Amino acid sequence: MALSHLFQLPRPKTFLYLMTLRTGTSLATLTLLLNKVSGLYGLLAILTGLHLSPLQLSMYIYSLLALALVAHLAPHIRRQSPLECLALAWFYVIDSVINAAYTAIFAVTWFLVVSQHLSSSESTGAPGLGGVMVNDTAGFTSPKYNVSQVDVVASPAPGLAVGQDAVIIGSSATSTSVGSPAGPSFSHGFMQPESLSSAIVIVALWTVRLYLTFIVLGYARFVLRQHMVSVSRTYNIPSTSNDNKSYMENPFASHLPAGFGWKGKLGRAMVTVGKSYWLGRDDGDEWMTVQSGSSRGRKQESGPVERERRRRSGTGPSAGAPPILTGEMGQYLRVTELKETR
Repeated sequence: MALSHLFQLPRPKTFLYLMTLRTGTSLATLTLLLNKVSGLYGLLAILTGLHLSPLQLSMYIYSLLALALVAHLAPHIRRQSPLECLALAWFYVIDSVINAAYTAIFAVTWFLVVSQHLSSSESTGAPGLGGVMVNDTAGFTSPKYNVSQVDVVASPAPGLAVGQDAVIIGSSATSTSVGSPAGPSFSHGFMQPESLSSAIVIVALWTVRLYLTFIVLGYARFVLRQHMVSVSRTYNIPSTSNDNKSYMENPFASHLPAGFGWKGKLGRAMVTVGKSYWLGRDDGDEWMTVQSGSSRGRKQESGPVERERRRRSGTGPSAGAPPILTGEMGQYLRVTELKETR
């Protein structure tokens, strides 16, 4: 059992141990929206005559589509809609995978371009996918002689006139470096000092992205459990599955309100993948039920004891207007309540 818990996805209860999962999900969605807005500015750059590679153009088009989808799902975070929150969590995971692929492609291309400019290769084409775009925007220069050091050797000039002849000898920028490849290579570009610092920044940003992914998944899981608890109380049905007591009842089951139509089919399909994470029961999930009860209001107690307690504390319902009795000749008699004075 202990070994199986090591391979489970993290299930956070708070965001940074200070805020709720809903706050963390809102912040993660806001950063996602700001990231996707770049696709709009990228496409507007075409109007200025900027050349975009097919890879870069596809990334900008995808960013616009993602922007529209996230803008539609974001308001449902506060509403705690089970289907929309689950869809947002799945899209955040898929978007993370797609962004990781784009980041890896552009990073490899960048290191290859750096290696090409530092190596003794005479090739003119830029390596890697989108290498032409990276090479054009990187700010590298293409000097006629690629040297890192210039030595001036002076010797006395022949003849009676006082003077010297000077010869300039250039040291190649790559001939003195040990292990410099003849052509561009990923390892050579990656091991440069400026490349290592860039790699550290990329790893740090993706560590934050991974943590936000767990927060968004955890909030969607929390919303599903809240919804199922509310449905079980409203329709008086068990919250556990009839087939397996270790699983919670599927909130998108065909006999439940959220399971009708294409939305119900979509919800069941999303829950099927990773069913143990979405619907599995854990020992540490009691806090979700407690928070669900506190957020939706506690169940009011009833009975004569509770009514008497509320009457004495002054929190009971108002007594209302005194009853009105109809008298003779159209006259109305108002019966006032006599209170015993102690």
